[in-house]
Amino acid sequence: MPVYGVAVLAACTLAGLYAGDLIGAAMGLEANVGGVGIAMLLLIAGSNLPGRPLLPGSPAGSGVQHWSLMYIPIIVAMAARQNVAAAVSGGTMAIIAGTLAVVAGFALVPLLSRLARR
Repeated sequence: MPVYGVAVLAACTLAGLYAGDLIGAAMGLEANVGGVGIAMLLLIAGSNLPGRPLLPGSPAGSGVQHWSLMYIPIIVAMAARQNVAAAVSGGTMAIIAGTLAVVAGFALVPLLSRLARR
């Protein structure tokens, strides 16, 4: 049932964007802050809830799995493009903050790798 997957995807997207707008308003910004990430987390959590028959073999599970696999790369690419465009037009501080976040992420890979082996 891919339609069920679309419904879950739409609900997660709307909830994430609304939450991102609320966070932006709380920070005094007229921007969506983290809405795409929140939507992705909701989709991952919603498709892995315990006690729900969303196994990949079931029609509903196949629909959710299909759309979650399509959603994450597309939305991340769209958000990354917008973030880069905003950083380039935003000035030096935005570029430095973005670079430091990427460096910190790369630095955490060995640590997370060690934790995963345990």
